Amino acid sequence: YMSQNTQILNYLLSGKKLTPITALKKFGCFRLSARIYNLKEEGHNIITENVTRQGKTFAEYSLEVK
Repeated sequence: YMSQNTQILNYLLSGKKLTPITALKKFGCFRLSARIYNLKEEGHNIITENVTRQGKTFAEYSLEVK
């Protein structure tokens, strides 16, 4: 069993961007911002971008590529 943090990190490491709705569908994660906070605390360089689509604004997370 992989923790949500590990699953989210692996997803971001694969080069994809993650939104709260995707995290809910893929990982059953209701509190993506909290998981992102944990990963940032571990030293991962995660970028938060606010995106607006169809009148809704939400965060989109990606990993900074070095």
